[in-house]
Amino acid sequence: MLEANELHAIIGASSGTGNASKILVTGGTGSLGSLVVDRLQAKGCNVQILSHSKRPGTVQGDLLTGEGLEKAVEGIDVIIHCASSPTNPRQVDVEGTKRLLHAAEQAGVAHFVFISIVGVDRNRSYPYYAMKLEVEQMIEQAAIPWTILRATQFHEFVLTLIQFLDRLPIMLMPKGFLIQPIEASEVADRLVELALSTPAERVTDIGGPKVWTAADLARTYFNTIGQKRRVVEIPLPGKVAQAFRTGVHLCPEQKYGKVRWDEFLNQRFNKNLTDKDKH
Repeated sequence: MLEANELHAIIGASSGTGNASKILVTGGTGSLGSLVVDRLQAKGCNVQILSHSKRPGTVQGDLLTGEGLEKAVEGIDVIIHCASSPTNPRQVDVEGTKRLLHAAEQAGVAHFVFISIVGVDRNRSYPYYAMKLEVEQMIEQAAIPWTILRATQFHEFVLTLIQFLDRLPIMLMPKGFLIQPIEASEVADRLVELALSTPAERVTDIGGPKVWTAADLARTYFNTIGQKRRVVEIPLPGKVAQAFRTGVHLCPEQKYGKVRWDEFLNQRFNKNLTDKDKH
């Protein structure tokens, strides 16, 4: 395993033309991982993308089975772990990370960077959050220097959720749910900054510039796209809903993101309208 000063020397070279560090990104074709890869490449970093398929420009390795992971991490200095599956977190997030950590330990990886979610330790009734916390604890106990960053929900995720729920003449949203969305590109910026620094363990959480109710997020979306839709808040029972109402997954004191939800929507949909006008 590399000592901290040796790691600093290797990573420090990545800002110059002679880049000595080798970085592996899991989930590198996803919404966050692809932004991380773009930023690393723009800095001249030697980046590899882990993929279970044989997609061109990637290295093959399967978190579900462990196949190919040992070869994929050979010679890697830093791993940025963005791969995740809200629908299959036990196999992908927990077991997959366990396999990846084992391979990384054997290969002598010097820095393991993980993206997590604000509040995973305060909303354990939500299975996905509970498993994210389990992954964090696994990384903390590994024999690899590590950095864990927690972020609030992405603008892009909130948009996908609202569009998925938009199926009726009226829009039903959970009553009192609080969300502090942040743009994925801003999270990618912070992840790259951390990956190109020495391991820092748990760093300060980051969130978007404003806390919204879920209903107001939906209303702003419909106003932006010019659709009239009545948004109705419905109360949801249970511990998970209570946690989202009390804001355990927020970090209002850490408004790292600068792009507000309404600004994100205007950039997204006004650009689309402009592009259509050109044709």
